[in-house]
Amino acid sequence: MASLIDTNVLVYLHDPRFPEKQEVAERVLREGLAAGELALPHQAIVEFVAATTRSKGKDDARPLLSRSDAFREAEDLMAQFPVLYPEEAVLRTAMRGATAYQLSWFDAHLWAYAEVNGLSEILTEDFEHGRRYGSVRANNPFLVAADEVHELPPLYDG
Repeated sequence: MASLIDTNVLVYLHDPRFPEKQEVAERVLREGLAAGELALPHQAIVEFVAATTRSKGKDDARPLLSRSDAFREAEDLMAQFPVLYPEEAVLRTAMRGATAYQLSWFDAHLWAYAEVNGLSEILTEDFEHGRRYGSVRANNPFLVAADEVHELPPLYDG
């Protein structure tokens, strides 16, 4: 396992409003599954169900998925990928990360899953692309979909 998947990757998989990002999410998950290099934090599964079952906004009150479909998708994800669950070390690391990196509580918790479990990157659009947070690098797989350069800066020591 080398990468942690953030909620946004899972949500884009089911969001037809962003076809480019949907395609990227499908590719990232398919390739990561084949390589056995992805893990899901418990938090992303909980957030996925919440995000896909609520209204998309005032212009469209329909959710992306029904509750039963969202739960079924969550079960499928849990069957396909290793799921990381919270423990004391994750909670303590998240508290330190929220302070050290000025992350929101939820982002700090996500980062802590990767840090504590020795994963080298988080696949997300919510962190600064290419930045290191402790031993974890943020990688935004959707930059290609936004016609932006998708190259990570070289690794550095220290």
